[in-house]
Amino acid sequence: MVHSDADTLDAIFAALSDATRRSVLERLGEGQDLTVSELARPHGMSLTGFMKHLRVLENAGLVSRTKEGRIVRCALSPEPMQEAAMWLSRCEKF
Repeated sequence: MVHSDADTLDAIFAALSDATRRSVLERLGEGQDLTVSELARPHGMSLTGFMKHLRVLENAGLVSRTKEGRIVRCALSPEPMQEAAMWLSRCEKF
């Protein structure tokens, strides 16, 4: 049986493996919630393509979405990143 901690770390590191997704996290890390359109605009891809990236971030727990009428806002969820940082810190000795 696979441990849920390992699954969580796999999802986090998979999400971080893509430059587009890292860019989204950096923008959200600046401290304000942004709409999906605001996040997608600098990447020059279709909204459908961008939503796939956003879904990976959500599945890893790194981003949360809230809907306000027709507008969907995204926010950074830092807890999973802290878990990954703790795992990496245990590997510093290597």
